[in-house]
Amino acid sequence: MKTYFECIPCLLRQTFEAARLTTDDKAIHEQVIRKVLRAASEMNLQESPPFMAQRIHRLIRQMTGDNDPYHDIKDRFNHFALELYPELKKRVERSRTPLDTAIRLAIAGNIIDSGVNHHINETLVHNSIEHALTAPLAGDPEQFRKAVSKANDILYLADNAGEIVFDRLLIEQTPSEKITLVVKGSPVINDACLADAQTTGIADLVEVIDNGSDAPGTILDECSEEFKRRFENADLIIAKGQGNYETLSDVKKDIFFMLKAKCPVIAHHIGCEVGSLVFLGSARGKDYGGKKI
Repeated sequence: MKTYFECIPCLLRQTFEAARLTTDDKAIHEQVIRKVLRAASEMNLQESPPFMAQRIHRLIRQMTGDNDPYHDIKDRFNHFALELYPELKKRVERSRTPLDTAIRLAIAGNIIDSGVNHHINETLVHNSIEHALTAPLAGDPEQFRKAVSKANDILYLADNAGEIVFDRLLIEQTPSEKITLVVKGSPVINDACLADAQTTGIADLVEVIDNGSDAPGTILDECSEEFKRRFENADLIIAKGQGNYETLSDVKKDIFFMLKAKCPVIAHHIGCEVGSLVFLGSARGKDYGGKKI
């Protein structure tokens, strides 16, 4: 997926928000914004939004000296999600359709996205949970169940810290021995890294690896050789979040995309309304109950 003109204001908003997380010095804010504006003017819009964001956040880290501006936000939502987990697990266990409920809750957790909404709070997460349990689901859990049963090696591409606790609810409804959770190789926005998988305990449930990259998505050309090998050999990919959709929607691979459509550009590209629960399956051109990609 390419970068649209409408993506540029969002990237600039991210720039200012990230700079403010690192310092209150307005002179540094101005320096960061000016340098990012110059860089943005030269970027190739045929690249995906996460490619652009990767370059921008590298600049911010270099200029401010803060390697992980979103550390406190990630820590806060890891612990908040862990507080929610026991009750959410009960909801799945009490459900007449546990897999469907787990999918919906996993998608609900995708609201914890500081790239889209820096002002995410606990109330918005609670609202996302309740909405996800009753809203239409663009996808077919039964087709997903069949795909999982046929697969022997599944990569689950995680998105954000905190959100990975919601992912655990879905992983627990699958043969977890088949699944490897993939996190980012180093910090970018509030995306989950190895430390987040360890903090939330999901590393005790499944194998966890990182992709060797600092992009807020999965740009295969920039991932480690080990990850690319695992990706190529995997029977099935579960890709969480908008960043993974933006970077992998054109890849010919058996992929289920799971996300909450949080911006008009993504919603238009998918063909849904903003706020929709998206669960698209694409098996080398086959339709798995969602839109054919």
